[in-house]
Amino acid sequence: QVQLVESGGGLVQAGGSLRLSCAASGRTFSTYTMGWFRQAPGKERELAAGIRWSGSSTYYADFVKGRFTISRDNAKNMVYLQMTSLKPEDTATYYCAASKGLEYRPSEYNYWGQGTQVTVSS
Repeated sequence: QVQLVESGGGLVQAGGSLRLSCAASGRTFSTYTMGWFRQAPGKERELAAGIRWSGSSTYYADFVKGRFTISRDNAKNMVYLQMTSLKPEDTATYYCAASKGLEYRPSEYNYWGQGTQVTVSS
């Protein structure tokens, strides 16, 4: 089992950057595929980026490609989401999640953090 705690959200102007962090507890963190999801008010939660246990494979949704970068540090039990060129439509609660799967299927993420709010002003 793994517990997840996100940090780093906040208010930023359009075009700005933020880095989200996710601290994980548990000795088996390095075996999990990790993901960053987001959910805007009135919308479904969607997978923005994912990274496999070794960091050798990553996934990005089309709406963040070229702007967001996911990374992990297994020695520190940390996952990061570097967000650049932020847009007002990126405003959402961002969640860190863990999965034992390898294919970035949203249904396979079964450990979740509490979320961190990102607000992008125009």
